[in-house]
Amino acid sequence: MEFQFLPRFYLLVSLSILFLAPFHAQAKIKVTYCDKKADYAVKVSGVEISPNPVVSGQAATFKISATSGKAIYGGEVVIGVSYVGVPVHTERIDLCEEVTCPVANGNFLISHTQTLPAITPPGPYSLKMTLKDDREEVLTCVKFNFKIVFGSFVSDM
Repeated sequence: MEFQFLPRFYLLVSLSILFLAPFHAQAKIKVTYCDKKADYAVKVSGVEISPNPVVSGQAATFKISATSGKAIYGGEVVIGVSYVGVPVHTERIDLCEEVTCPVANGNFLISHTQTLPAITPPGPYSLKMTLKDDREEVLTCVKFNFKIVFGSFVSDM
């Protein structure tokens, strides 16, 4: 009797793994400050990338959760992207286009969506984000890594 139960049990476990695998939690993205000794006015608590990995030719959203010790009335977000250590993209974005200004003292979220060209090479990338206020004072600077894959490989899965 127990012997007949084992094949069914293995089948059930295998199907559970197969169907639940897409729902597993993504690995937490490791964020480091550009200057580990600096006391930035804005503290970054996390980064979320969707989809992760980023898919060339498709929209990707980067959400940066942060906390400010003071109100922010304006400024800019400077984004630098490197591919295997070589700078490949720099972008300056008005902070008030990404969040509602003024940003109140406390928690806030910077969310930026961008579609990468379909010819974007797959591989490891790093992003450096510097947040400056309207007087050019650096409020925070963080770095994190992410990965890009070709769109055709992901859509075939």
